Amino acid sequence: MTKQIVFALALLATIGVFAYTISRIARFFMLTRKGFKVDKLGKRLLVTLKVAFGQTKIFRRPVIGLLHALVFWGFCVILFGSIEMVIDGLFGIEKSLSFLGGFYNFMMAAGDIFALLVAISIIVFLIRRIFLHVKRFEGIEMKKISHIDANIALTIILVLMLSLMGMNAAYIKWAQLAGHNIHGIYPVSQHLTSLFDGISVDGVFTHYQVYWWIHILLIFIFANLLPYSKHFHVFMSIPNVFLSRLEPLGKLPNMDNVTREVKLMMNPETAFSAPAEEAPIERFGVKDAEDVVWKSYFDSLACTECGRCTSVCPANITGKKLSPRKVMMDLRARMKEKGPHMLKNGRDYNDGKSLVRDYISEEELWACTTCNACAQECPINIDHPKLIVEMRRYLVMEEGSAPGELKAMFNNIENNGAPWQYSPEDRLLWAKDLETKAL
Repeated sequence: MTKQIVFALALLATIGVFAYTISRIARFFMLTRKGFKVDKLGKRLLVTLKVAFGQTKIFRRPVIGLLHALVFWGFCVILFGSIEMVIDGLFGIEKSLSFLGGFYNFMMAAGDIFALLVAISIIVFLIRRIFLHVKRFEGIEMKKISHIDANIALTIILVLMLSLMGMNAAYIKWAQLAGHNIHGIYPVSQHLTSLFDGISVDGVFTHYQVYWWIHILLIFIFANLLPYSKHFHVFMSIPNVFLSRLEPLGKLPNMDNVTREVKLMMNPETAFSAPAEEAPIERFGVKDAEDVVWKSYFDSLACTECGRCTSVCPANITGKKLSPRKVMMDLRARMKEKGPHMLKNGRDYNDGKSLVRDYISEEELWACTTCNACAQECPINIDHPKLIVEMRRYLVMEEGSAPGELKAMFNNIENNGAPWQYSPEDRLLWAKDLETKAL
C-alpha cells in the first residue's frame, strides 16, 4: 500500500508539473498569428506514417540514420511496458497486462530487444558527440549548454535502457526462485540473470524493485526535463510532421493582406469606391516573435538542433553567416524571453529589442537563396525559408531596407515595368543591327 501511495504522489507531481509547463507554452501560441490551415487530413496522415514513423528522411545518412530510427522505434515499443508500469504502480500488482497473452509476449520480447539496441545506439551517439566533434554539431548558435543538454539527455536514455534490462533480468530470476510463472518473453535479459546468482529470493526481489523505481522515476523526470531541452522534439516531432507544409517547397506563400488590396484595385467596381472603415494596421512580414504564424513557432519548438539543415545550406557552406538551425533556435529563444512579459503586460509590450537584428541580422537573412535545401533535409519537415522570407518582407515593406542591388531592381520595376534599367521602348535595341534571314 505504501508503494501505491508513493507512486501515486510521484505520478500526480509529474502530471502537475508537466501540465503547468505545457499550459505556459500553449499561452505563447496565443501571442502568434493565425495563417496556417490544417486540411487534407488523409494526406497528412500518410506523410506522418512515412516521415515520422517510417523515419524515411533520416535514412539519407544510412548508418547513423538507422541508429536514430532504432531509438525512435524502441521508444514506441517500450512505451507499452511503461504504461503497464503505471498500472502496476497505481494498483499494487505485477504484470497487469499479461492477460493479453501472445501479444503481451511479443511486446515484452520486442521491448527487451530494443532496450539493448537503443543502449548501443546511445553509446555511439555519446562517443560521436564527446570524442569525434562532428562538424554539424558545432556553430555560433551551439553554446556549451547545448552540448551539455544533449549529453545529459542521452545519458538519461542510456540509464533508462540499462535499468529496464536490469529490471527484466531481476524479475526473471525472482520468478524462478519464487516458483512463479514468468509473464512475457525476454530474449536479452534472460542472459543477464546470472548477475543475481547467490542472492536470496528477497534480495533479488529488492533488486527488481530498485530497478523498477529507477526506471519509472527517470521516465517521470525525463518527461518534465524535455520541454526545457532540445529533446522536446520527442513530443513535438510527430505532430510537426503531421502539420507539414503540403505544397511544393519552391512555392512562396502570398501575403493575404497585400493580395486583398491588389484585387480591390484591379476590380473596376471597387477601384474607385470610397475606402472601407479603417481596420487595424497589420504588420507586413515578421519583425518579432509575436508576428510569426503559430506553425513557425511550432517549428522552433520541434527543432532537434541536429544541424542537417545548416550542413546542406549553400550559403553556410560558402562561409556566409546564415544558419537555418540558428534561425529556429533564435525564434524559440526570443519567444522565451519576450513571451512572459507580453502575457503579463499585453501583446503591445516592447522591450526595445526584436527578432530581426537583435537575434537575426540582415546579413543572415539576405544570404538565403530560398533553395529549400534546409526544408528538404529536415527530418521533421520544418519550413525554414518561409520564416526567413517573412522577415525579409518586413525589412523591405516596412523599413525599405534591402541590399543596393535589390533596391535598384525594385526601382527599375517601378519605373520601367521590368528588372532592367532600360525603358520599355529601348528593350529591342539589342537586336537593331542583327542580320536575319527570311524564311
